[in-house]
Amino acid sequence: MKLKHIQKLTFFAALAVLFFTIPVQSQQSLQVLPRHVRSAVSGGQAALQGSLPLTQTMGLTLVLPLRNTAALNSLLSQLYDPSSPNYHHFLSVDEFTAQFGPTAEDYQTVVNFAKANGFSVVDTPANRLILPIGGTVAQINTAFHVQMNNYRHPTEDRTFYSPDRDPSLNLGVPVAHIVGLDNFSLPKPMIAQPQDGQPDPLITGSGPGGTSYLGSDMRAAYYGGTTLTGTGQVVGLLEFGGYNKSDVDLTFSNAGQTYSVPVVNVLLDGATGAATSNSAEDVLDIVQAIGLAPGLSQVRVYIGVISDATVLNSIATENLAKQIGISWSWATADPTADDVFFQEMAAQGQSVFAASGDHGAFDAAISPTSIQPMTSTLRRWAEPI
Repeated sequence: MKLKHIQKLTFFAALAVLFFTIPVQSQQSLQVLPRHVRSAVSGGQAALQGSLPLTQTMGLTLVLPLRNTAALNSLLSQLYDPSSPNYHHFLSVDEFTAQFGPTAEDYQTVVNFAKANGFSVVDTPANRLILPIGGTVAQINTAFHVQMNNYRHPTEDRTFYSPDRDPSLNLGVPVAHIVGLDNFSLPKPMIAQPQDGQPDPLITGSGPGGTSYLGSDMRAAYYGGTTLTGTGQVVGLLEFGGYNKSDVDLTFSNAGQTYSVPVVNVLLDGATGAATSNSAEDVLDIVQAIGLAPGLSQVRVYIGVISDATVLNSIATENLAKQIGISWSWATADPTADDVFFQEMAAQGQSVFAASGDHGAFDAAISPTSIQPMTSTLRRWAEPI
């Protein structure tokens, strides 16, 4: 009897150990994704306004990491080294995906995870670098072990949403970042307008009244009467918000000019392409590109809402635009989150140019003669690859 009693105690003791060990092991297996909470939230500068409604729907983008990164870095150095036999031997999207993208098996595991947690899968891009999904706040809270809240922005007159902690997920396949968990930083165009009382810089352009430079002025300054017109090339423009095509037409007609380059909108993230208060940025980007390179086969305008990952990935997976201009500024919670898209573009021979802003153009302290009339961004659009 004593032996049986001891055996029973031993059995229940082992069962208790197993019972209390399972949650610990499960918790340890969670994959925690750092750099998803802004310092304003973690540091308490943003006042909590309450939790998001559990039934509110949101769109997120899961970004997966690249494979074989050492080999990729080596290849990129060779692709841009004139002395290398691989110089300018750029990869196709399929070649890049096969060598450096997530495997099909890993990608399907992430898809299964999303569906198992109640999310809808919006798209499955060819390079398998992102997985756009949609779901409710309740599903986000549960799947990523966070509490989605509203906070008061510390420097802007608005509220923003954010998780209260870094997300974690019960998934063996690595995930690099989850885009869309906060809207702390909204994209802003880099165009700047002069304020009342500010002197205009010395302008001798051919725009109406000589008060503005046209794209043709930039072309004349850098190429004169050369035959470089961008023939056969596609320029891609990243934009957040739409524009009126009639404004593009009027910009040319009011200057007594015409154009024949097709302008194609690529709408992403539910974007409608409707004009916004920032439409001037879109129009300026389009007319400058066409004015500088009037022989372009097309200008593709990629319009997103908030997710820069979806827009950048679309540019990479299409691999049509070999020159990409970005005239918007935004700050992601993790500055490295977009690196995977830029690396793919570099491997495919796509050049990305980001604006530094027009703020110096109306600074009285800057001599007009010191202002460079053109950046290398627009110069590259007219040059053959």
